[in-house]
Amino acid sequence: MNEILEQIIQERILILDGAMGTMIQGYHLEEEDFRKEIFKSHPKPLKGNNDLLSITRPDVVKEIHRKYLEAGADIIETNTFSGTTIAQADYDMQSAVYDINFLSAKIAKEEADRMTALTPEKPRFVAGAVGPTNRTASISPDVNDPGFRAITFDELADAYGFQIRALLDGGVDIILIETIFDTLNAKAALFATQTVFEERGREWPVIVSGTITDNSGRTLTGQTTEAFLISISHAPIFAVGLNCALGAKELRPYLQIMAKESPFYVCVYPNAGLPNEFGGYDQDACTMSHEIEEFLELQLVNIVGGCCGTTPEHIKSIAKVAANYKPRPLLQTIVE
Repeated sequence: MNEILEQIIQERILILDGAMGTMIQGYHLEEEDFRKEIFKSHPKPLKGNNDLLSITRPDVVKEIHRKYLEAGADIIETNTFSGTTIAQADYDMQSAVYDINFLSAKIAKEEADRMTALTPEKPRFVAGAVGPTNRTASISPDVNDPGFRAITFDELADAYGFQIRALLDGGVDIILIETIFDTLNAKAALFATQTVFEERGREWPVIVSGTITDNSGRTLTGQTTEAFLISISHAPIFAVGLNCALGAKELRPYLQIMAKESPFYVCVYPNAGLPNEFGGYDQDACTMSHEIEEFLELQLVNIVGGCCGTTPEHIKSIAKVAANYKPRPLLQTIVE
């Protein structure tokens, strides 16, 4: 699969799927959907813990994957954004973490393989989504104690390693370390990834995607796009890029920096514009794909998809536009 992916990405722009949370909201699920019989007696509320749905409502997760694949996605992400013991501790669900990741990967892989069998000329891939966790290794959560940290590098690496092992057991093709607001967290995830690869005697493609939090052009921990890229370039990465926080229009200047400097393939999946006063996203598929078309005209990307607020309709529109453009060549092949 690694060789196939490498060949395809040189030939055309790959399409990543869109938001999982946005789609889940459309099902109007209740507490019972997150519990079912298996978690019936759990003492804490579970509604909103979307990763659990891979255990309790796999039909919903499977249907969402299917809709994105039918919309044209080449790569679908597992329902594991909060799939670490660190993030699941908020719900006291650490014991479910292996099943969350294994079953999420299995569900996505089954749907990807089903679609590949229908269209063998267009193989589909599964990216194991590794989120940033709800802890930061670089910033103190206590304004009165700047030196305090709520998490250590080793704790992050252990949690990421456990998640990644389960994702690989479930059959993912790619590891996607995403929505990075703290590069030290990302370094822990990359360290864990390489540790697991060494244990298994082979490597999988790794995509790393950072988050520029506002128009300052910096991550939450203060790094510029270029600094973020430099900080992770020691690792054997397949693709690097940006996602979340901003819409396509706002991401463009930072994506241009990434495309100019990155020795790796470049990935981008913006939000559907900026959030409205209620925290929702109003940008329609046509407007978003038009803004993304500017990325394609400038040959800035190799992989493109959608983050918060995006739906299969957005991905279908983006895929239609992307089919008309060539992918960004790797840096060493660019002739000034």
